[in-house]
Amino acid sequence: MVLSSVVYFLMEVLSSTFSVQSIPLFETAFTRCTIILILSYLWLRRSGQPIFGLSHVRNLLVSRALMGYLSLSSFVYCIQKLPLSQAIVLNLTTPLMASIMARIILQEKLKIADIGGLACSFFGVLFIFRQILATQGEVVKDGEANNTYAKGSHHIYAVLVGLFSAITGGISYCLVRAGARASDQPLVTVFIFGLLASPATAICTFFFEDFVLPGFHSVLLMLVLGFLAFLAEVLLARGLQLEKTSKVANVQYMEAALSQLWDIVSSKIAPSFGQLVGSFLIFTSVSCTMYIGPDKEEME
Repeated sequence: MVLSSVVYFLMEVLSSTFSVQSIPLFETAFTRCTIILILSYLWLRRSGQPIFGLSHVRNLLVSRALMGYLSLSSFVYCIQKLPLSQAIVLNLTTPLMASIMARIILQEKLKIADIGGLACSFFGVLFIFRQILATQGEVVKDGEANNTYAKGSHHIYAVLVGLFSAITGGISYCLVRAGARASDQPLVTVFIFGLLASPATAICTFFFEDFVLPGFHSVLLMLVLGFLAFLAEVLLARGLQLEKTSKVANVQYMEAALSQLWDIVSSKIAPSFGQLVGSFLIFTSVSCTMYIGPDKEEME
């Protein structure tokens, strides 16, 4: 569980540190989904596992892939229409949605510790981004917002799309867990997602964006990020196979805390109160989640 959030954090650091060329979002998503598809196919072939999984779980795997792609494409739209911090905060409601959907779809019980941990982590996210969100709100009021951002009713529409992305992402978490447990092979869920998402993002790139030919350094960075995305997907699927959805979802918040610590270490600016409190809340919540493991639950 923790390794998947660490890999996502490494992807964020590499993207912000070594970005050498502006690549359209759907083109970037196509590259990552294609790498995920190729690597998962090679892994399944090498291990001798069924490529498309067992017959009784294929509908489940296709549903997971569809929900995952809808979440991805909606998030891309949200990033294009909203300030980045707002889009990220909306995306970070996905673990909350996943826990709610797990209660509805998988009939997983939410204990007080699970609810408290998720609430603590999300409050940590709000502490981290509250100053940026407040600043952007003042800019919008003063009429100084970037023209590329959605305004008025379009802004509300973009927010609703962001919430739709979080909901479909939460459903995808549940379907990954159900599919991985039913097939006893979490990698199949990753392969089916890549099989659907790769051509779908290619179509979106063709119709909605102008293709940009990446340079050598951009190609190298995209390959590295694609490989890391594959590792993150596999580790997340494995975590969902082994643990309750609410526990895995809560651990994903550690990515936000790690990114703040990186900003504090790498920049010469003193950390804000919100950054420190938010990171502390997330680490405290994740530590409690890790401590209350499956052995503790069985003893109860």
